[in-house]
Amino acid sequence: MAAPYTIAAKQSIAQTPGLRVTLMTLDPGQEIPWHSHTQVADTSFCLKGRVTISLRHPDATVHLLPGDYQEVPVGRPHRVRCEGEAQCQVLLVQGVGEYDFLPG
Repeated sequence: MAAPYTIAAKQSIAQTPGLRVTLMTLDPGQEIPWHSHTQVADTSFCLKGRVTISLRHPDATVHLLPGDYQEVPVGRPHRVRCEGEAQCQVLLVQGVGEYDFLPG
């Protein structure tokens, strides 16, 4: 399934039927738009730059710097954005369950 968004780079590190690990590079201002997943939680580890994860229900914003991480539970809408003037890198671990991407 092709991603419904564009970021600087996306590299699959590992993938099994119930687990995905992806290295994502975002240029300043790029984002992974609002979405949720029906079976997998997202755990984002900031490796480089400043990353903002926006959450809904209840609304919250989490700012990550290198070394920080945030888990987004199954079903919770969220958005990931590169803040500041430098590229961001995020190691994304998704699981355990079948991956899907529900916009909105």
